[in-house]
Amino acid sequence: MKGNKISEAKIFELLKEGETGIATDDLCRKYNIARSTYYKLRNRYGGMELSDLKRLKQLEEENRKLKAMYADLSLEHKIMKDVIEKKLHGRPSEGK
Repeated sequence: MKGNKISEAKIFELLKEGETGIATDDLCRKYNIARSTYYKLRNRYGGMELSDLKRLKQLEEENRKLKAMYADLSLEHKIMKDVIEKKLHGRPSEGK
């Protein structure tokens, strides 16, 4: 299911259960995720503690917000630069 967010606690619980030897198909059924999702989560978050996982998620969210802010400011800067250039180049010469 695209866009379905799994909480840090559920990811941690899922991975800990996977380490105990429970069959992957059973885990996927229990948590209602695809096998590929399980393996992606395991590769990305395997071996982390819950606190590490939460901190990583916080940093990823902060990074996403900072990228959006940078994109907005960059676009605003470009628009202002274009407006200033049009005003300077569009002005008739005073000496002619």
